[in-house]
Amino acid sequence: MADRFLCLKHSEQRHQSPPLCGGFPIEKAVSGEKQSPTDVGQTPRKSGVRRRSLRELVPDSFRYKRLTKFERNAGIMKLNGSDILIECLKEQGVDTVFGFPGGAVLNIYDALYKARNEIRHILTSHEQGASHAADGYARATGKTGVCIATSGPGATNLVTGIATAYMDSVPMVAITGQVSTALLGKDSFQEVDITGITMPITKHNYIVKDVTRLAGIVRDAFRIAKEGRPGPVLIDICKDVSAAVTEYERKELEKPQAVSLGVSETDIGEAAEIINKSLRPVILSGGGISIAGASDELAAFAEKVRIPASCTLMGLGSFPGTHELFTGLLGMHGTRTSNMAVSEADLLIAIGARFSDRVISNVKRFAPNAAIMHIDIDPAEINKNVAVNYPLVGNVKKILKLLSAKVEKRANTAWNSKINEWKQMYPLKYSNEGSLKPHYVVERIYEMTKGQALITTEVGQNQLWAAQFYKYASPRQFISSGGLGTMGYGLGACIGAQIGRPEKKVINVAGDGSFRMNCTEIATAVEYKLPIIIAILNNHVLGMVRQWQDLFYDGRFSATTIDRGTNFVALAEAFGATGINVTKPEEVDEALKKALASKDKPVLINFEIDRDDKVFPIVPPGAPIDELIEE
Repeated sequence: MADRFLCLKHSEQRHQSPPLCGGFPIEKAVSGEKQSPTDVGQTPRKSGVRRRSLRELVPDSFRYKRLTKFERNAGIMKLNGSDILIECLKEQGVDTVFGFPGGAVLNIYDALYKARNEIRHILTSHEQGASHAADGYARATGKTGVCIATSGPGATNLVTGIATAYMDSVPMVAITGQVSTALLGKDSFQEVDITGITMPITKHNYIVKDVTRLAGIVRDAFRIAKEGRPGPVLIDICKDVSAAVTEYERKELEKPQAVSLGVSETDIGEAAEIINKSLRPVILSGGGISIAGASDELAAFAEKVRIPASCTLMGLGSFPGTHELFTGLLGMHGTRTSNMAVSEADLLIAIGARFSDRVISNVKRFAPNAAIMHIDIDPAEINKNVAVNYPLVGNVKKILKLLSAKVEKRANTAWNSKINEWKQMYPLKYSNEGSLKPHYVVERIYEMTKGQALITTEVGQNQLWAAQFYKYASPRQFISSGGLGTMGYGLGACIGAQIGRPEKKVINVAGDGSFRMNCTEIATAVEYKLPIIIAILNNHVLGMVRQWQDLFYDGRFSATTIDRGTNFVALAEAFGATGINVTKPEEVDEALKKALASKDKPVLINFEIDRDDKVFPIVPPGAPIDELIEE
């Protein structure tokens, strides 16, 4: 009853607070008389009336309540909502957040200021940059990324980043401010229904109208973001809730509950028997392998049964790109070896993959000779895009361990010989004659980093060249927007990845079209002395769209030329970064050497390439994956 009375009391105090303009209380400097925002600065001060101090103008709900001796001994604290939020972030092990402040999150930012020695706040140039940075941080580290924005446009600026994380199963908690509860539903200043907007692109979302529920919601949000198939969760906090006071008791971080396996010993035995009987098996490794930390188990399984392994774009690094059993990408821009192998296979084992349209192309002619075994943690993916013969639902790491124990060890077969023959006949290749080639640039990045860098990408041709010509040996090494295909993603993700993995060199492979969209985040990298490298493959066009216009629209280049004379080197230097221009192959190594030597400053390298360079192979729309165009 006392707690309820306390909450009601603070609610009444909030409703009696002065009117707000831009999130701040406004009062006349006369004996408590209020004025409207339009009156500010218009009424002269009356003589003999004391001007009220700033402290007197602060509502009681912004101030801490003194604890009783009993409450102190019991470990109970009375905190306002903003401090409860920060304490809950600390409970979850959060040490870095990305964001941009505003009126509805002023209380939260005040709490962040007080906790600045425990939680590092990265101020980005734009809220979308914050969401992409949180995403990149999560992908690079395996932790949950956190971003913060104010209400209204601040919140909507997070939407693209939230959708990007949702499509690629990235754990993220997005925290947004909201107008006070009394102002909800009244088209108030900077009010938007962000929970309604993000409902289709989050695992779960909340609007917090009661401070007593805040701590539980934050804990639930982090649990939901990580458990099962990861994804983003949004918490929308009303401004009066961030100021209201209630009891808070710290809780130790609970270990995540193990997802039930979902398969029986009989299921594992039957699956192992199918694998043992197969003559032409192929593995398709997806992003779920990296998420589950199952790369070692996948490699052990493939090596024991000598199964060739292809991968999706999100699966790059989940199986070593230098391994003898690796065949490369599968699908629209897959290698001929991978696409032919799946087309002739008698068993396709898809693990942690979702059979997107970019992988299967013509579904009626996909893997026409193969039984399909699908191993995934999300039952919703089974039979969604492709009919599955042998579904195994559960944690892929555990299932792979069980399968490895059951399958028979085998030596290389005639199938392995055929795969190796295809790899020799159909390698990824390009002509190095004439102008500077993007393929060559990516190859030299791989060689000069010894394959140890983290690579982020934008979306388009740059993304595919980075996927094809850099050999990813470990998970969480390739960071890219696969499902949503978000142009402008790479630079923010690069910043987040570098902050999460400071011991690594992080390189963003970009196209000039994508780079323009969020190029202001260079200022963020400069501010925080991040030694990232931005490698712009600059062809002065929207390269992938132009490629499709050339191949499938009879060369009608509609709105894809963006040769606007922008000097990216000068732009980088204007932000305080180092800029380098490269136009010839012989200049590549020196530029990369200089960039790799930077320890506390971002470096942008503008690689001038030909606008007619294309990504090959490519499967035409509607064609089966073994009908590729190679040049």
